[in-house]
Amino acid sequence: MKPHFLPFVILIVLNSFGQKWQPIDGKIMSRWAKKVTPDNVWQEYPRPQFKRSTWKNLNGIWDYAILKSNQPKPKSFVGKILVPFSFESALSGVGKSITPEDKMWYRKKFSIPSEWNGKKILINFEAVDHDTNIWINGIFVGSHQGGFDRFSFDITPFLNSSGSQTVVVSVKDGTNLSPQLRGKQHFKPSGIVYTPVSGIWQTVWLEAVSDEAYLTEVKITTDIESGIVKIIPYGFEALRDRYNVKAEVFKNKSIIVEGSVSANKQLELKIREPELWSPDNPNLYDLKLTLINLKGKKIDQIDSYFGMRKISLGDHKGVKYLFLNNKPLFHYGTLDQGWWPDGLLTPPSDEAMRYDIEITKAMGFNMIRKHVKIEPDRWYYHCDQLGILVWQDMPSGGKMVEKINGPTTNKRGDKKYYTNLQHIGRTDGDLNKNITESIQFETELRKMINIHYNSPSIVVWVPFNEGWGQYDTCRISDLVKGLDPSRLVIPTSGWSLRNCGDIYDIHTYDVDLKTPPYHKDKATVIGEYGGIGLPIKKNLWNPNTINWGYQTYNSQKELLESYEYKFNQILKMKEIHGLSGAVYTQTTDVEGEVNGLLTYDREVIKIPTKILKNLHSPLYKESN
Repeated sequence: MKPHFLPFVILIVLNSFGQKWQPIDGKIMSRWAKKVTPDNVWQEYPRPQFKRSTWKNLNGIWDYAILKSNQPKPKSFVGKILVPFSFESALSGVGKSITPEDKMWYRKKFSIPSEWNGKKILINFEAVDHDTNIWINGIFVGSHQGGFDRFSFDITPFLNSSGSQTVVVSVKDGTNLSPQLRGKQHFKPSGIVYTPVSGIWQTVWLEAVSDEAYLTEVKITTDIESGIVKIIPYGFEALRDRYNVKAEVFKNKSIIVEGSVSANKQLELKIREPELWSPDNPNLYDLKLTLINLKGKKIDQIDSYFGMRKISLGDHKGVKYLFLNNKPLFHYGTLDQGWWPDGLLTPPSDEAMRYDIEITKAMGFNMIRKHVKIEPDRWYYHCDQLGILVWQDMPSGGKMVEKINGPTTNKRGDKKYYTNLQHIGRTDGDLNKNITESIQFETELRKMINIHYNSPSIVVWVPFNEGWGQYDTCRISDLVKGLDPSRLVIPTSGWSLRNCGDIYDIHTYDVDLKTPPYHKDKATVIGEYGGIGLPIKKNLWNPNTINWGYQTYNSQKELLESYEYKFNQILKMKEIHGLSGAVYTQTTDVEGEVNGLLTYDREVIKIPTKILKNLHSPLYKESN
């Protein structure tokens, strides 16, 4: 029997009284973090490309306890944590380190709005790191493994018929002491590895759907040659022909085309004179999907959007080159790791997250390489809206080794850089992964591609970086291409290169850059270069340790001179060798790395945006 809910109950949650939340002191903070409160934390709708009107946010103050992994559920909870920030972060209000022997426990009381009576209730977790179990009102609901993908449970059978409900969550996180995919997280952060992120680190929320049937996802593929958008709406309990999905495409709030199809089948709609999506013109079409039963009753409705665009390889001046909408376009971006001094992997707010994209574009970059991290859905939404290309990495596992060298000489004649840190990846053969690890990697890889398939800003998938956890490279490259033939694939970015995929990608952090070798059937890019350090004393993560760059200087003048020296080599490679993309390391400083164009707290822009934009403009002239 479906529970019936009494009129909306305003819960007096124990942790909302007598508890003064405040961030942990001792670390630098961004200006957005200073605005965060338990009442305003991450209130935006978390899934912009599949938006439903009936939802409720569960972010805010939760109870927590940390026990050993072999201990049972806690009888009492000893502290308060601000969700969705991880235990280690300042904004969580906890700031504690988690070990593989620990198990994190969360508890939250909530109510169900009375207007949701008779509906299915889903609980959604956008991301939890890493092994998660869920209980509702003391009853086990389900589990999930993975740190970067969303998961959901139908909790309707476990809800009380009236009054308050309780969700309890347990999480274990092995970070680098396990084979799990983690990106740059490390229990001993230093150099190129950073503070771990354990537990809930993205939005937790409820939504109500029809108990008869509802839409679960949509796959949108565009064809600019034919002007066709292909739409596959997927439904739960809507597999039979008793249901149709009506699709309406809008431009400037007016319907321009519509059609109908059964759930799980493909609908093709013709867009007349399509306005193409590009960084210069990020045009988006709105899409409304309505699930209708045979009686003509509207069962569910979803708002989405898409962009008409094409990414491909083409012949340009005798080489294979990156093409956007059938025209050559140089991709020039920053390596963006998405770390924050106050929230770690979780940006302090949606506004803060959007700022990073805005400032990158203002500097004259047209691309971001999202490095070994998958962002919240809203990050891709902002990229789609603002118009910036995305090379999306798969979060990596595997070992990373680093060494520090002393000063060296170079053609430019530098005398004043003091640290050259190199992270040493594998350059030999592929790893032999066991079946459990490979299944988990490929499961999470498929989820990343599926969840973000509809985002027009994503144009390249990067399954491996610098040999970290790299195995079956060409098979994985083919797998990615098979899952998404509409995008290009870099099989591995840097070092352990293989003769497969669409793009050949080298890394070069020397002052005098290496030139990628010519490939007749692949575009060539430099997936990482630069890394020029400039420490700003008032804006350092930890002033008492070594703060490094691949070459580190002491003034903004020296930084600009070094940047121009390296950038001019990129420009020359484009003109002479047919280089079609490059990625500068990096957007911001991250913990002990001071090689960002901005400080870690985003307070100092080390090179003025106008100077960078003017400097970068020649990269795009020939492509137009």
